[in-house]
Amino acid sequence: MFTSLSSRTAASLVQSSRTQLRQLPSRSKYFHSTPANMVKVGDSIPSIELFRANPGDKVNIADATKSGKSLIIGVPAAYSPGCSETHIPGYLGQPEKLKEYSGRVYIVSVNDAFVMNAWAKTFENDLNVKLTQKSGEPIASFLGDADGSFTKALDIQFDASPLLGNHRAKRSAILVEDGKVTKVAIEPDNTGITVSSVEKFLA
Repeated sequence: MFTSLSSRTAASLVQSSRTQLRQLPSRSKYFHSTPANMVKVGDSIPSIELFRANPGDKVNIADATKSGKSLIIGVPAAYSPGCSETHIPGYLGQPEKLKEYSGRVYIVSVNDAFVMNAWAKTFENDLNVKLTQKSGEPIASFLGDADGSFTKALDIQFDASPLLGNHRAKRSAILVEDGKVTKVAIEPDNTGITVSSVEKFLA
């Protein structure tokens, strides 16, 4: 269903990320973390503004998830191989499963709004994935946590400075109902795709 990205810039970024990731040891010290205070079932979603298409397009994530079911998917980096080729296509390739969230599906990364908007367009344009319903309502929104405030508040950050230049979001999936976390899966090695995959999380 999914084909290779046609954008030269995206392809270059993916290839560069793939090469660098292969150079890291499987138990890299750079990806060490502790689960001490990470987001858990029963927690409230913090009132923090994230950014959609541009810095003026703000989404208060607490307001966006305060009613009904919502799904928040955290990823380490836009355009990275695991995020672009497996994790996010896995979710977007299951439109029937996403229907129950009524457009409240949020893909969050410590990137700026422009990067997240461009990344979203690669799924629409290059991978033929629909991100909006016929009514115009979103199926999924790509949100930038530009300064890492949201991922820090959830304590799902890890230090990826040697590879990505700053702290990034652990790969994760969080189910929210009426503003409260009801299910959470955070990858134990921060970047793998096991417990947070669509097959596991929405089984």
